[in-house]
Amino acid sequence: MTTTDPGTGAYVSIDDLTVQLDDGVLSVTLNRPDSLNSLTPEMLDGVAQTLDRAADDPAVKVVRLGGAGRGFSSGASISEEDQTKKAEIGINAVLDATNRAVRAIVSVPKPVVAVVQGPAAGVGASLALASDVVMASEKAFFMLAFTKIGLMPDGGASALFAAAVGRIRTMRMALLAERISAAEAFDWGLVTAVYPAGEFDGEVDKVLATLKSGPVVALRKTKQAINATTLTELEGALGRETEWQLALLSAHDFREGARAFRERRSPSFTDH
Repeated sequence: MTTTDPGTGAYVSIDDLTVQLDDGVLSVTLNRPDSLNSLTPEMLDGVAQTLDRAADDPAVKVVRLGGAGRGFSSGASISEEDQTKKAEIGINAVLDATNRAVRAIVSVPKPVVAVVQGPAAGVGASLALASDVVMASEKAFFMLAFTKIGLMPDGGASALFAAAVGRIRTMRMALLAERISAAEAFDWGLVTAVYPAGEFDGEVDKVLATLKSGPVVALRKTKQAINATTLTELEGALGRETEWQLALLSAHDFREGARAFRERRSPSFTDH
């Protein structure tokens, strides 16, 4: 899989991921609106490969990371079809793809603006929090829903959220799996700004224009300096989350949690 044309080097879209470079703005759009942009390994690999390419592309001034339709991303898909595909390629490969996407967002030396117009849950929330500017519509909400299906946060969430809002609020989100509204997320410092839905696209365009015309070197060094200071635990978090999530994914509680979610009932967890 590639997100560039081998003949021209131009960015290209892949299934469920739309990529477009226009006047300095590289738009990377998660495009599975029927499932609130639930994430597949191919989409995550596409995000990573696109941003790795953008890192050395002087035509890219700023990255816009968004979702199609009414949501940013509902997180990793747990549909039976997608679970079968994950089993075929290996769960470790799925987690590796997640980690590559998060690392690419954090390390690309261009500002990344997450455009969250609706739900950002699970790994989707991790992708948003890995970004440098998180803009939210009043209709947005954030949720670390992993424990509802017998899992733990991954995609660096244990570091990204703690760096943004601290230990206690991260524990609240991760242990209780509560939905955090856009207004509350702003009060906590989880997002950069919140706007009325009718004004949201225009405000996003203003931020993109500001970053696109900004001093390239100064923006790059600013991002690197702040991330170096605040995300010191990210690599450790990615390693721990991968190791422990692999164990949880093979346990009874996850199978029961995923089945209960699909059947729209409360799960019965029994693991000790």
